[in-house]
Order: sequence, then C-alpha cells, then structure tokens
Amino acid sequence: MNTNKNSSTDIADWRPEDEQFWESTGKRIAYRNLWISVPSLLCGFAIWGMWGIITVQMLNLGFPFSQAELFTLTAISGLAGATMRIPASFLIRLAGGRNTIFLTTAMLLAPAIGTGIVLQHPEWPLWTFQLMALWSGVGGGNFASSMSNISTFFPKRLQGTALGLNAGLGNFGVTTMQIVIPLVMTMSIFGSFGGEPMTLVKDSGWIFGKIAAGTPTWIQNAGFTWLLSLVPLSILCF
Repeated sequence: MNTNKNSSTDIADWRPEDEQFWESTGKRIAYRNLWISVPSLLCGFAIWGMWGIITVQMLNLGFPFSQAELFTLTAISGLAGATMRIPASFLIRLAGGRNTIFLTTAMLLAPAIGTGIVLQHPEWPLWTFQLMALWSGVGGGNFASSMSNISTFFPKRLQGTALGLNAGLGNFGVTTMQIVIPLVMTMSIFGSFGGEPMTLVKDSGWIFGKIAAGTPTWIQNAGFTWLLSLVPLSILCF
C-alpha cells in the first residue's frame, strides 16, 4: 500500500480497525482489491502448474525428448515457484500493493506467450522449454505477494476470511488449468495466428473422456489461451 498523498491512486489514510472508517470507506476498497486479486492469483497458479499437463501432452505428441528429460520441466517450474515466494513476500513493502500486483500479473504474459511459441517447435533444444518452465515459476511466487497485499486491507477480525477466500479461490487455478488446457488443445482458438496443429501419436484424455491418437492438437494453446484473461486482468490491476 502506497502513502504518497500526491497520487490519486495511493492511499494516504488507512484505518481498517476503525469501525466507522471501515464501513464508510475501507470496506469498499478492501473488497474491490480482493475480487481483483482472486482471478489474478488464479491465473498465477494456472501458469505455474501448467507444465504438469504440458509435459504429458508433449509425450503424447512425440516430442523428441525422453520421459525423464520432459519431467524436469515440471520439477523446474515447481522449484522456481517455491523459490520466487521468498523475494515476492517483500515486494509489497518495497513497491506498494497496486504496483506489485499489476507487475506480477503482467509478468505472467511472458511465460504464457513464450510457452505458446516454443511448443510450436518440437525441434528446439530442451533448454528452451526449461527456460519457459523456469519463467512460469513467477506464477507460484505471486501467492506470497498476493496474500501480503490482501492482509493489509482488512481488519484483524476479517483477515482470516479474506485470506482464505484469496488463497482458496486462487488455488482453484490448478483445477481450472487441468480442465481448460486439454480442452483448448483440441481446437483452433486463434486461427492462423495460433499456428499449425500437431497430431497425437498416443491416446490422451481429460476429465470428461479420452482423446484418441490421430486427433489434431494445438498444444501451443496451453500458453496462448491465458492471454484472454491476463490482458484484461493486468489492466484491472493497474
């Protein structure tokens, strides 16, 4: 939370424990920030966890890597996200809530776009995919800054509820990703801009059934599809 009185976007007076202030001013601002934070965190978890689905689909599409090599991608993204939480927990104090949440949400655009690009090139070296997996760890780090930001907006009697909503609904990004990614891979969402499909060499599947070998698959949509939510969310956060 910033305290620069010269900026209309900064908060100079914040007294959530003052009941009158909370009801007249604070409550509206706090819940507005919470309802923007939740979908931003949800996308963060989705970007962070997407390599768990992508690596399986890369195997099913016959990418020229061993199973052990591909599963390094999942390990790298998981470790990167956990590590990123350490510096992310200090960002709110250094840069302010609005700046931090905007920056960390907008930063998710890079691994989303980059992942969509590299997945169109099975012939590229493994390190290019590992780099995108590492970059996706930004989404895991967002949890720390998001929770730190929301906790400052609510009085102590409501902090547990607010943080529970933020974390609980934000974690739903993992489930959302597991449903959305296998679905969007089966359709050409972005037309000619989204690249050419590949063909499954092994049966795949998702929560509602099997996807047979021979099915055209736009694996690049696993990255590109998050642009549809990240772009408007970044604007809202700003």
